[in-house]
Amino acid sequence: MDVSLFDFELPEELIAQTPLKARDASRLMVLHPNEGQIDHRHFYDIVDYFNPGDSLVLNDTKVLPARLFGIKSDTGAKVEVLLLKQLEEDEWECLVKPAKRINVGTTVDFGNGKLRAYCTRMAEEGRRYFRFEYEGIFNEILDELGNMPLPPYIREQLEDRERYQTVYAKHEGSAAAPTAGLHFTEELLQRLKDKGVHISFITLHVGLGTFRPVKTDTIEDHHMHAEFYRMPDEVAEQLNKTRQEGGRVIAVGTTVIRTLETIATKYNGQFEGSSGWTDIFIYPGYRYQGVDGFITNFHLPKSTLIMLVSAFAGREFLMSAYREAVKERYRFFSFGDAMLVLERNNRDDSSSNL
Repeated sequence: MDVSLFDFELPEELIAQTPLKARDASRLMVLHPNEGQIDHRHFYDIVDYFNPGDSLVLNDTKVLPARLFGIKSDTGAKVEVLLLKQLEEDEWECLVKPAKRINVGTTVDFGNGKLRAYCTRMAEEGRRYFRFEYEGIFNEILDELGNMPLPPYIREQLEDRERYQTVYAKHEGSAAAPTAGLHFTEELLQRLKDKGVHISFITLHVGLGTFRPVKTDTIEDHHMHAEFYRMPDEVAEQLNKTRQEGGRVIAVGTTVIRTLETIATKYNGQFEGSSGWTDIFIYPGYRYQGVDGFITNFHLPKSTLIMLVSAFAGREFLMSAYREAVKERYRFFSFGDAMLVLERNNRDDSSSNL
C-alpha cells in the first residue's frame, strides 16, 4: 500500500505549541464510522459516550527527562543525547545529534562532570549505545540535568514539565508521553468511575519506534522498533470479563492499542497477564481483536499512527475527518485536540474500507 494515501495538507499554525491551561478543555472530534457521522464536542463531554460496564484502559508509563545536552571530552563539541531504551542497569540505547561526532570510545560529559557516558556500540539512524558513570541515584541526576523530550515540531519552552505527564503516570521509562492521556484529569476519571466504567492500567514505555517516520514508499517495507509492555493479571481478567458481559474495551492512545492488540493476537482474542516486547505494525487490512474503540490525538501525515487509526475507522472516512479537522481549526499533535472512535467498520474484515 502506498504511503502517500495517508498524506494531507496541514497548516503549520494548527500544530499546537503549548498545552491548554485546563487538560480536559481541549476539543473532541467523535467518529462514528458505521454511520459516517462526526460529532464536535469538548473532551470533558467524553463521559456521555461511555456505558456502565465499559473498560477504559490507560498507559501509566512516566516520561523520563531523557534529553541531555553535553560536550565531547576530547574536543568540547556540543552533543545532544536522547535516552531511548535501558538495556542494563547503566547501559542505554540513545539517539544522538549530531551522530557523526560519536564513535565507539567517545566520551560525553554532562553537567560539569556529574554524569559521563561512554559510547560502546554504534547503530543506524543516529542511534548509539552508551554506558553511563555517575555518583548517586541515576534518576535523581536525570531530574537535575535532563529536559523533557518534546517532539521536534514543538519549538516553545514548556513552563511546567508535569504538563507532559499524564495525571496517572507511575512507571518511569518512556522517551515520550502517551499524549492521548494528557487530556484526563482526576475529576474526569472519577466521573467515569461514578458512571460504572472500569479504569485499568497497562504499561508501554514509548520509544523511537512509535514516532519514527516512514521512509519507504510502501507501508509493507517499513519496520517498527520494539517497545516494552506489561499487562497485570488483574487487568487481563477485568478486560475478559468486560467482553463477556457485553461491555466495550476502550483504549486511550495508540500505545494502549498496540499493547492490547499484541496480547489479543497472541491469545486468540483473549487477554492474559504478560510482558514483553512488541513491534506490531497496524495498518489497513489488519483485523482488530482487542479494542472496541479508542481515544487518540491527531497525528502527523504519513505516520504509522494515522495508519493504525485508519485500520480501525477506514482510510477514506478517517482522511475526510482529518480534512474536516483542518477546516474546523482543530489543534494537532502532542498538545492538540483529541479524537474518539467508538465503532469499527467490521470486526471480521477491517480491510473492507481502505
